[in-house]
Amino acid sequence: MACRVQKKISMRRKLHILRALANSNSAKRTTIEKSTILYIYKLKVALETVKKDYENLLAIRSKYLNILNHVQENKNVKVKKINTGTFVVSVTCEKRGDKLVAILEAFDEMSLNVEQAKVSCENGFSLEAIVVSKDQTLDVRNVTEALLKAIGKESDQKDSAKA
Repeated sequence: MACRVQKKISMRRKLHILRALANSNSAKRTTIEKSTILYIYKLKVALETVKKDYENLLAIRSKYLNILNHVQENKNVKVKKINTGTFVVSVTCEKRGDKLVAILEAFDEMSLNVEQAKVSCENGFSLEAIVVSKDQTLDVRNVTEALLKAIGKESDQKDSAKA
């Protein structure tokens, strides 16, 4: 008999705890159970939302770190058009490497002929060049994007080789 009383008391305590957690005002066991199940479902939905938000934040963090790494490298590309099809190109980077090869390959892909160039690898990398385009429709933006892409590919290849 004492065992039944203890079980009843234990069940009442558990129901009381469930009623408090689920914010249920009912005294009926079935209603409390339904409220508890609904509360657990709401918690699962909230947890899934938090997980999605966390994954989104990790993706954003990854993108910002990638951008920050490129900004910290301080790639500086300046292109000025001086005549039709003639450009003055200035490239500076803090990191050394085979950037000259990548830049010359980019010039070749765009059909640019280098008339005059000055290259230095002393404090990082720098290049100043006068280039002439066979294609008269080439503009400053196209040349700048191609050079940034070439420098970026070279940096990415170096990073993957280190890993």
